[in-house]
Amino acid sequence: MDNDSNNRPVAIGPWQRLSSECRYRNPWIEIWHDEVITPGNTAGIYGRVHFRNRAIGIVPLDDDGFTWLVGQYRYALDAYSWEIPMGGAPEGSTPLQAAQAELREETGLQAQDWQMIQTLHTSNSVTDEVGYVFIARQLQQGDACPEPSEDISIRRLPLAEAVSWAMDGRITDAISVAALLKVWLMQQGAAP
Repeated sequence: MDNDSNNRPVAIGPWQRLSSECRYRNPWIEIWHDEVITPGNTAGIYGRVHFRNRAIGIVPLDDDGFTWLVGQYRYALDAYSWEIPMGGAPEGSTPLQAAQAELREETGLQAQDWQMIQTLHTSNSVTDEVGYVFIARQLQQGDACPEPSEDISIRRLPLAEAVSWAMDGRITDAISVAALLKVWLMQQGAAP
């Protein structure tokens, strides 16, 4: 993502990146400051957030049409949030491996049948975050084992009710809303 080794501008579609500097880095994100020439041929700056993990979301679905939501307080929002089970896929793991681990960790569920149904970009004007959404079926209940930093609630409810939560604003997480609506449409035969 940086300029080439000779410090020449790099074409990024219709943009030109003149320089790029990482201003902050932690185990989860990097924040980059770029000097650019815009598609309108004007000088500018661009701030980019690079996610070091990929986002993973899971819609567990049992034979009775129920799903599970996870509730937790989100520090960055300063608000409580209901979401599908989700987490990050670190380097060295596949999205499926991470999804299996997250579902087990947050809900105690294990699934025999996995289907990836979506790839999402969560805030593509300033981040490169990629999210993968799975449906998990043929579920078996075990014990949840959340990370020490997590204080989560688990709720099993009909898929139709979870979709209502997404539609009326009780669920605001973008991956959760997109995933629940996609699964609902798939269940109705209205989506591939």
